[in-house]
Amino acid sequence: MNRILLALAFLLVSISAAFADEIPSALPAPAVVSPAPKAPAPKLVEPHLHIARSNIAGHARVALTFDACMGQADERILSTLVRERIPATIFVTARWLKRNPAAVAMFLQNPDLFELENHGQNHIPAVDTPTLIYGIASAGSPQAVRQEVEGGAAAMLAAGIPAPHWFRGSTAKYDLSAIGEIRAMGYRIAGYSVNGDGGSLLGAVITEKRIASAKDGDVVISHVNQPTHAAGEGVAKALVDLKAKGTEFVRLEDVEDTGDDKTTE
Repeated sequence: MNRILLALAFLLVSISAAFADEIPSALPAPAVVSPAPKAPAPKLVEPHLHIARSNIAGHARVALTFDACMGQADERILSTLVRERIPATIFVTARWLKRNPAAVAMFLQNPDLFELENHGQNHIPAVDTPTLIYGIASAGSPQAVRQEVEGGAAAMLAAGIPAPHWFRGSTAKYDLSAIGEIRAMGYRIAGYSVNGDGGSLLGAVITEKRIASAKDGDVVISHVNQPTHAAGEGVAKALVDLKAKGTEFVRLEDVEDTGDDKTTE
């Protein structure tokens, strides 16, 4: 009896194996898909800019530049510039212009002090390939870079500001192709040599020390759009410090300059 049962079991296994060879599987094995190659990050540069030195001992020449990105006007800094009659170059965005008409009027009332230049339409980094810079999405295409630049200039003209000649993008970082595109639009690109306030995120004491250390031929970058940040207090004090040392303050339009990465050639 056991032999008969074993023979039947063997026969059933053989028949099942035969049918399995002829019937295709209902669930074919999934194809192996290779992950798409990751696009390489664009090479970014943060250009330097220097102005012609005075070469006079105790009479350093320094260009103060301020970014007005978004937010409100920092009256601590602006009132110091006006009271001390210190000239400066202010880079404004369309967004900041819209929110600060009183500050714009003050700029226009003091043309001997303030040179107003283009910081873009929406404060988008002028990089023509998609990437993130300090968490901010870049323009991402040549067309978007052009819109950022042209939109900023259009807002300035609409506010009664003379046509700009300089451009500084959000984050002050660019890729080389975007630099070429902006230069082809007729703009010089404003780098810097002294980062005064670390994007307005530094404390008052270190900001004051950084700016007050500016030397002959330096271009200082700081911000004039964060009135609640401690850095603004340090900026205002540093302006007085530099003036007391006999510093000659100039706007970018007043002197010759040299920028790297073909930003001013």
